[in-house]
Amino acid sequence: MSSMSRRPYTSRRVADGGGIAFVNPLHPKSPSSPLLSVGLLIVGAILIIGYVYSGSGGNSNNAEALSKLEGSVSCTLEVQRALPILKKAYGDSMRKVLHIGPDTCSVVSKLVQEGDIEAWGVEPYDLDDADGSCKSLVRKGIVRMADIKFPLPYRAKSFSLVIVSDALDYLSPKYLNKTLPELARVSADGFVVFSGYPGQHRAKVSELSKFGRPAKLRSLSWWIRFFVQTSLEENEAATKKFLQAASKSSYKPICQVFHLKSYH
Repeated sequence: MSSMSRRPYTSRRVADGGGIAFVNPLHPKSPSSPLLSVGLLIVGAILIIGYVYSGSGGNSNNAEALSKLEGSVSCTLEVQRALPILKKAYGDSMRKVLHIGPDTCSVVSKLVQEGDIEAWGVEPYDLDDADGSCKSLVRKGIVRMADIKFPLPYRAKSFSLVIVSDALDYLSPKYLNKTLPELARVSADGFVVFSGYPGQHRAKVSELSKFGRPAKLRSLSWWIRFFVQTSLEENEAATKKFLQAASKSSYKPICQVFHLKSYH
């Protein structure tokens, strides 16, 4: 990698939100009848479900709601929820987008629905369970499977923006050293990383054969140090616009979101 002069990624938090905390509606020392307790539990459950749906702008599906209630987190689902905010932050840079991550077909389909975005996808693992719609995207060459531990099969600056989710968390630092520069290479106007917070639940044991290893959810400080080591620079303009749009929309991401510049 060339040692170009770049302003290193700063320690300022990129996006606030992370953990979701639910308050127990029952005070442990308050005497109450069994009927009242049951009633309060029901109300609490309704409030939790309402929070899950409202947090995604009312466009959440049952799978996303169930995922949150069970304690697991999908940053790929979070990308879909964040699309309106990303469009405000990146504007014309959303014209040709590459998404990298598990279930990329769902993200590509969502991007295509926007009408003014040319979308492509890379599935880092396997497509054995792909549905008919996803297989159609694969046949058209829009979605492809590729091992992101190796150079991506695209020329430099092939895409205006690259978004990666639920993929880097499964890579060791050895391979992150290779993959992150590739994201900077194939993007023209920057790339966005959606990564889980430490403590969030990820792959089930049955999925380890697919991912190869458990997810390693790193802290904000760990990522910042790694970005500095790989000479990556924060996209400050995009970060500012993203935070402003998120604030106006009352959007709080459940994943860490990092906005980084492409290599020039």
